[in-house]
Amino acid sequence: MTAALRSTGLPLFAGLPGDISVSFEFFPPKTEKMEEQLWSAITELAPLAPSFVSVTYGAGGSTRERTHATVARLVRETDLVPAAHLTCVGASKDEIAEIADQYWEAGVRHIVALRGDPPAQSGRFVAHPEGYGSAAELVAGLKARHDFDISVAAYPEVHPEALSTQADLDNLKRKIDAGASRAITQFFFSTDAYFRFLDKVLAAGITVPILPGIMPVTSFAAIRRMSGNTEIPAWLETLFEGLDERPGPRALVAAVAAADLCKRLYDGGVRDFHFYTLNKAEQTYAICQLLGLRPKENAA
Repeated sequence: MTAALRSTGLPLFAGLPGDISVSFEFFPPKTEKMEEQLWSAITELAPLAPSFVSVTYGAGGSTRERTHATVARLVRETDLVPAAHLTCVGASKDEIAEIADQYWEAGVRHIVALRGDPPAQSGRFVAHPEGYGSAAELVAGLKARHDFDISVAAYPEVHPEALSTQADLDNLKRKIDAGASRAITQFFFSTDAYFRFLDKVLAAGITVPILPGIMPVTSFAAIRRMSGNTEIPAWLETLFEGLDERPGPRALVAAVAAADLCKRLYDGGVRDFHFYTLNKAEQTYAICQLLGLRPKENAA
C-alpha cells in the first residue's frame, strides 16, 4: 500500500520553481584544445546566470599565468563575475600583493583565498619564509590590500590535516573573522554530514553562507583520489559499478546522482549551490535543469 501511494505522488524533480542560485568552478586550460573545451563550457553555462564563476590555481602557483589569463578574459568578454583562486603556497607576501593588485586593476573583485595544496613532491605544506602561514592570514592580507569579496574553503567531514573537528572549525572561524564573506565546501556525498556541519558552524557563531560544493562523478578513480576524509558511500560505488569504460552511461548516472543530492539539500532549505564543473558543461547544466533552473536572457 505504501509503495502504491508513493507511486501516485509527483516525480522527484517535478514542480521545482528554480529558486536557486548557482556558481561554477573551472580550471585554467593547458592546451589549445582544453581552452576550446573550457570556453565551450562557459558559453553553455553562462545563460544560467551564476552568481560567480571561479578559476582554480595550481599548487605552488604553477598555473598563475593561465589562471590570470582566464580570469582577465572572463572580465573582457563576458558579463560573468569571475573569482580568482589565490593560495599561500610558494609565494611571498609581496608577490601575493602584486598578484592581488593585478586582479584589482583588471576589475576582479572576488577572490577564493586558500592555504593551498603543497607541491606533490613535498607532501606537506610549508609556508614561504616571507609568505602567509595560513588561509586566515591570506584573507587578512588581501582585505588590507583591497576590499575584495573573499570566499574560503570549508570541510564538512574535516580537513585531512586537521588535528581535530574542533581545530578545523576554529580555523574556519579565523578565516571568517579575518574578512571572508562565505565558505565553499569540499565535495561530499552525505547530506547528513553537510547539515551536521552547518549545526556546528552556527554553534560556533559563524553566520556567513556555507555553499555546498557539488562534484558530479566523472571518474570514480579520481573521486577516490581526491576524497581525503570524504566518505564515499557503498551505494554510490554500486551505482558506478561496471561503468569505468562506459563514459556515456557514467555521465548520465553521475548527473542523476548529483541532482538527487542537490534535491535532498534543497528539501533541507539549501538554495545556493557551487558546482565543480571540471570544465564540462553537460552534467552541471542537466543538474540545474532538474532543479528547475532555466536560462536567463542576455546572460553571458
